[in-house]
Amino acid sequence: MTRTRTEAGATVEQPAGPKGGQGARATVRGRATLAAIEAAARRVVARKGFLTMTVADITQEAGRSPASFYNYFDSKEALLEYWARDFVEEVKTRVRPAYRHGVPAQDRVLESARGHWDTYRGRLAEMVGVSQLAMVNEDFAQYWEDLCEGAVVGIAEMVTRAQREGYCPGADPRLTACALVAMLNQFCYDRLANGRAEQGVDDDACVRTLAQVWYHAIYWK
Repeated sequence: MTRTRTEAGATVEQPAGPKGGQGARATVRGRATLAAIEAAARRVVARKGFLTMTVADITQEAGRSPASFYNYFDSKEALLEYWARDFVEEVKTRVRPAYRHGVPAQDRVLESARGHWDTYRGRLAEMVGVSQLAMVNEDFAQYWEDLCEGAVVGIAEMVTRAQREGYCPGADPRLTACALVAMLNQFCYDRLANGRAEQGVDDDACVRTLAQVWYHAIYWK
């Protein structure tokens, strides 16, 4: 684990990535082993849930030895920490174009909501695990909160800019941002987890709903 600072200045412990970095992952075989372990863990999480999953379940699913897993991660929690950070980084990458200069606020919110939804859907097993562990592990809950800090800061700045234009008078920028980030994560979980994604979900309708709630939470007078 390494300690870094979020955009808001909070200190957060982050895994630098799988153990071995330029060693275990440097070879084609090493990268293939890591990919097999991650893919197997996603399947097991989807089938059993994160809390009941064991490292033995992962390695059996992957057809690898337990030693192979521990070559990359100290525990299943370390794997989840790595996944959580990857989720946040992918969301940032997806929404970055929405924050180009001159993009209308409504379009910015819509594309940001779409970026969050699409990333959550694409990493559903990981995010189910994140939600489960954050409910029972205080340290991980704090870690996840710290990872989400960048999104909170960004939305709070959106609120502040909107208030300069006369919108949402009296709203607390940070509390509004915290509520919106919580809504994004919980709504995605409610609509996609527990097999709902396989039953058929109207992605466009969900994205529009997220964007409408987000936009109208800020841009009102």
